[in-house]
Amino acid sequence: MEALNKLAELSYALDTFYFLMSGALVMWMAAGFAMLEAGLVRAKNTTEILTKNVVLFAIACIMYMLCGYNIMYPAEAVNSVWPGLGFLLGDDHTAEAVLASEGGTYYSKMSDFFFQVVFVATAMSIVSGAVAERMKLWAFLFFAVVMTGFIYPIQGYWKWGDGFLNGLGFLDFAGSGVVHLCGATAAFAGVCLLGARKGKYGENGAIYPIPGCNMPLATLGTFILWLGWFGFNGGSELKLSDIGEANAVAMVFVNTNAAAAGGVVAALVAAQLMFGKADLSMTLNGALAGLVAITAEPLTPTPLVATAIGAIGGLIVVFAIVNIDKLKIDDPVGAISVHGVVGIWGLLAVCFTNPDATLTAQLIGIVTIFGFVFIASFITWYIIKVIMGIRVSEEEEYQGIDYSECGMEAYPEFTDSSKGQ
Repeated sequence: MEALNKLAELSYALDTFYFLMSGALVMWMAAGFAMLEAGLVRAKNTTEILTKNVVLFAIACIMYMLCGYNIMYPAEAVNSVWPGLGFLLGDDHTAEAVLASEGGTYYSKMSDFFFQVVFVATAMSIVSGAVAERMKLWAFLFFAVVMTGFIYPIQGYWKWGDGFLNGLGFLDFAGSGVVHLCGATAAFAGVCLLGARKGKYGENGAIYPIPGCNMPLATLGTFILWLGWFGFNGGSELKLSDIGEANAVAMVFVNTNAAAAGGVVAALVAAQLMFGKADLSMTLNGALAGLVAITAEPLTPTPLVATAIGAIGGLIVVFAIVNIDKLKIDDPVGAISVHGVVGIWGLLAVCFTNPDATLTAQLIGIVTIFGFVFIASFITWYIIKVIMGIRVSEEEEYQGIDYSECGMEAYPEFTDSSKGQ
């Protein structure tokens, strides 16, 4: 019996350690978002975008500890739609409880909190890039409080907290919908109220490119995100300590990498065909689009199919960025396209590889997440706008701009290399 207990303790420790290290990898994605966004905005806005990324991470950690975690994973939910309110984290599992569970409890509760909280920060990081270069810092941070403490956890409960979407059979392995579509939808709601950057759009559909200041930095950010995604998807397997789970984690890693590679190549080719030249920002987009696309289901595809799913995501993101820009929806880093449009593709792609998936359940999940997050975010943004305003003054927006970097002529066709994420 003592030998069995020691084996159970070792298994618990191993799975807890794997969870914590996966969370650390996802936390490192915060650096990737910061570097990517800093490279894709103008130099005068670098300090602000870095400040947003550091502070939003801190706000996410605090709000998710105070109430978000217990909303998303309630001890006893009110019903399958409303989880109820809960505060703080409580105690971790005792050794006696872990051993009595006979393997049912296989990682620390605190490691679960740590893994979940970095996902919350990832969703909020998506918002920061889309509203960059014209939003007030404090307006953004007040929204982060509501987003990370309430909006994200409620819709997350519906799937991962065993709410009604999970009961309907909606599948989302690591968050193409719960994290990426959620973040992109909140960003879209903000952009709708915020408007475009001054000078971005002209008459007769003209688009004035506003290039980013540092493409090497944006490329570094993409590689950091690519690395962090192994924790994002791999950690979502939740367990490592037996042969079947170890093999599953290995497959998730391989498929995650394959999808990113497929997205890179497809986006590069699409940009060459569309613009007549290779485009670095679209190539970076392709990598991230492939990663978002495979996140909904990285376990069931073969590596070749995972590559194809990522490649389709890479193609979609190029066309999405072009057409969203033509609609005069100004997204400096392409976050809405990468995380929103491709997130939807990832959720639909589950139907091709997982026999348990149904198109009906996936569509209900997509509509529910988009509808709830958009309405809740729009109301929140609007209240903040009424109380304190969300847009910087025209003087602040123009201050320090070197107009020569924007060009003096409008480009009727999309040639903006400032996009990414």
